[in-house]
Amino acid sequence: MKRSVASLIAVIMTCTLLLPAAALAEEKAPQQQSTGTIDLAPSARSSILMDADTGTVIYEKNSHDRLPPASITKIMTLLLVMEALDEGKIKLNDMVRTSEYAASMGGSQIFLEEGEEMSVEDMIKGIALASGNDASVAMAEKLAGTESQFVAMMNEKAKELGMHDTQFVNPNGLPVEGHYSSAHDIAVMSRELLKHSEVTKYTGLYQDYLRKSSEKPFWLVNTNKLVRFYSGADGLKTGFTSEAKYCLSATAKRDDMRVIAVVMGEPTTKHRNNEVSQMFDYAFAQYMNYPIVGEGDPIGMARIEKGMESELELIAEKPYSILLKKGTPTADIRHELKLNDQLKAPIQEGQSIGKLIVYQGDQVLKEYDVAAPKKIDKASWWKLLGRAAGGLFR
Repeated sequence: MKRSVASLIAVIMTCTLLLPAAALAEEKAPQQQSTGTIDLAPSARSSILMDADTGTVIYEKNSHDRLPPASITKIMTLLLVMEALDEGKIKLNDMVRTSEYAASMGGSQIFLEEGEEMSVEDMIKGIALASGNDASVAMAEKLAGTESQFVAMMNEKAKELGMHDTQFVNPNGLPVEGHYSSAHDIAVMSRELLKHSEVTKYTGLYQDYLRKSSEKPFWLVNTNKLVRFYSGADGLKTGFTSEAKYCLSATAKRDDMRVIAVVMGEPTTKHRNNEVSQMFDYAFAQYMNYPIVGEGDPIGMARIEKGMESELELIAEKPYSILLKKGTPTADIRHELKLNDQLKAPIQEGQSIGKLIVYQGDQVLKEYDVAAPKKIDKASWWKLLGRAAGGLFR
């Protein structure tokens, strides 16, 4: 009897000693979801991991849940700013005047004073690094005249991008009823922002100064610490409110592969950074981008009926690639250009005229829209007659 009791005590003590180690192993290792797939962000309420080039989703969890996005909202604000720069509506050295309303914003700010003027470039830094609520409103007023009109622009852009889980009420993410987004939609707008490659010049900075030549220079430190501590990380935006908890849309690039990781509702900054890092590690370890067509490479020719030009040369304006698991055979991967039937003038610049389809054997791996690189006007009757007559004498 004594021997049995002693044996039982020994077993209990052994299990007790092993429990902390087991718990630690569970905390560090990626957990398994009920679906059997790996859970790369176990502490997040919602998350997604996306390839930036192709938009392929590598991993997701509750990615369409509508949640408060906090300052990740500013990704859309930055997107509209970058578009305005590309369209020539504003320049980096344009001055932005701070209204009384913009200066009144609480939370994260760069402490703009009413009437203070700051360049567009410095405002971008204030938004990207310091998450300035005041800078976001000042830029909104600069671009649209009023904050409400800018919010209308934000929602219109969200609709254009197919962000069905999103509604914006302000340009900075301060808590307000009816302001929400999802991890999926945040990844979509992050991907769109990254098409403006110059944005990482700002989002990838760890620190900088505003008002450098003044008596009160303001030190900026990026709220996204991964840009300093994770190799390849160069953006994008953090967020926190007591309602939203800790959120992050982050991007990193290694070799020719760029990924976007979004987490929402993390309990601490440590969880947020660790789980995004884990998502990055998984993507770079498991996947690769396989090039299909390089930027500037010819794709093919399109015949345009009754156009001022009868043929349109199609050149890749960006590189096309597909996301593959490392080790996937690539010998039988091919691509074909499939144009829409009966392309007739007029053709508008940017109009979809066909698809670039990528196959592996007979299986379709990816389809890319092909857009007209320029406008083709309808040919005049005399032009068509001359073309027909010319054909008779060939």
